Amino acid sequence: MRILLIGEFSNVHWSLGTALRKQGHDVTIVSDGNNWREYPCDVRLRRKSKSKLHTAIYLIKVLYHLIFKWHGYDVVQLIHPTLFLELRAHRLQKIYDYLRRRNKKVFMLAAGNDYQYIYDSYVRRRLRYCDYYTAKREVKNDYNSKVVKEFLYTDKKDVCLHISDTCDGIIAVLYEYYVAYADEYKAKTAYIPLPIEIDEEKKCDAVQTYPIRLFIGMDHKRDAIKGTDILYRVAMQLKERYPEKCEVIKTESLPYKEYIKIMSGCDMLLDQIYSYTPAMNALKAMSIGIAVASGGEEEHYEMIKEKELRPVINLIPEEKDIYEKLEEIILHPETISRLKRDGVKYVQKHHDSLKVAQQYIDFWNSK
Repeated sequence: MRILLIGEFSNVHWSLGTALRKQGHDVTIVSDGNNWREYPCDVRLRRKSKSKLHTAIYLIKVLYHLIFKWHGYDVVQLIHPTLFLELRAHRLQKIYDYLRRRNKKVFMLAAGNDYQYIYDSYVRRRLRYCDYYTAKREVKNDYNSKVVKEFLYTDKKDVCLHISDTCDGIIAVLYEYYVAYADEYKAKTAYIPLPIEIDEEKKCDAVQTYPIRLFIGMDHKRDAIKGTDILYRVAMQLKERYPEKCEVIKTESLPYKEYIKIMSGCDMLLDQIYSYTPAMNALKAMSIGIAVASGGEEEHYEMIKEKELRPVINLIPEEKDIYEKLEEIILHPETISRLKRDGVKYVQKHHDSLKVAQQYIDFWNSK
């Protein structure tokens, strides 16, 4: 099967593409590397700036690939309806329509803020909490205000609806994204777990000792929407109270390889707090034997029919809850040893990229 994956979030397409190649498929992965994260890809398309010159150069490169390269594929998959390339929404719709005409099937991921997710979470408010609100407060920040306006009141809404309506299928990568799409697009939407490359059998037999090394990756443009600003504040409070029991290791906007190298030397990752589901960052940490505090709600476990493993310290997005749960871990380090073992088992069971790749193949073939 010839497969074209366009766009990148958190190394999803590269992990999936790598697994598909191992199964004998011909895969091309196109992205900008997800900005400074520098995720790998086969074709690097990056717009240096929004100047007229750089935009023209970028557009020429895109059109070259679109006309001469991106045709005859069995499957084309977009990472997002309006973020798969660095162009305005109306241009992306034309590119999408062209891809549909020249390839057999086109799919899209439900993997981030788009019209359907924002409408479901911000307007309908069917979740107990999300990026935009919790049970006790509104989550207000510049990023949220910007994306709500863009996806509810500009042509991005129209493009999202056009692609959702006309694509061959939609793959939701988290519980909350599946909920957003399942009503209107039930016939063409499936939940498929995120793919994680598992290189070797990870052993987590060591007894956890002090100090516990808490790891947190910061990105100041996205701290408020991930909750890492709150996590860092709580972590520093715990470090001040228990200076001999815990350390806090913080990184800021590092390329992926450097980020993983530093994370690998830590005991627990503190990840996003507004999610029901562990995402790529948390899953990668678990796969290499690091405990995780992030989103891990029961609705997610029910969806994947997991009745035993609970590898994530499920953080409710309120500071008091986060402090109490992390303090309990610090005072009982033996819990970390269990979380590390369960995390490895969980990723191997549900997120092994080879198993996930087969689920994609099956879904693509069913449409």
